[in-house]
Amino acid sequence: MSSGKLYLVPTPIGNMGDMTYRAVEVLRSVDKILAEDTRTSRVLLNHYQIETRLESFHQHNEHGRLEGILRELENGAQIAQISDAGTPGISDPGFLLARAAGERGIEMEVLPGATAFVPALIKSGFALHRFSFEGFLPQKKGRQTKLKSWAEEPSTLVFYESPHKLLKTLEQMIEFMGEQRRVSVSRELTKKFEETVTGTLAEVAAHFRNRAPKGEFVVVLEGLDAATPSDED
Repeated sequence: MSSGKLYLVPTPIGNMGDMTYRAVEVLRSVDKILAEDTRTSRVLLNHYQIETRLESFHQHNEHGRLEGILRELENGAQIAQISDAGTPGISDPGFLLARAAGERGIEMEVLPGATAFVPALIKSGFALHRFSFEGFLPQKKGRQTKLKSWAEEPSTLVFYESPHKLLKTLEQMIEFMGEQRRVSVSRELTKKFEETVTGTLAEVAAHFRNRAPKGEFVVVLEGLDAATPSDED
């Protein structure tokens, strides 16, 4: 029996209009869709009149469900995986299934689409010739060690942060890197209240002390070596 196919399909990070035609076509054509939160994804599917069967697949059940889904794919099923927002596998469920499917020789297709850190990185105005995406910082253990290690990092760094930890993170960065290191903080990208604040760590921290952080945040830290490549390179 011929193997099926796994599709990893990005979904909008806020603005529903950012869904691609191709993503809609794939989600309509597959046998079923694996979603991080079926309630959240149902809103999106209803908006685009997608009636494909929806099943939950997230960090709390993916290990238990993995083998069964792989067998379905090996038996010819066409399955799409989506996350609540953005590209599956980028700080969202998706990596485990993609890796396992690749190891089993199952055909896989990753559609291009929305990822929150890319617009935040470009809006920062910081050097893009060399950057590192760090996902989310460690919750507790290793958090300060990670921030300290960035004090001498020459590349631009980009990571996600929750609203209730943002100010503390900015203050810790001041402690380890000094007040003058530049940072750019974007929130609610593509949504009605989208905002980007760029300046020194001291300036951006002051902004969020006076305005309580709300929404989803992407933080871009300028590298210690802020020089960009010459036009001749």
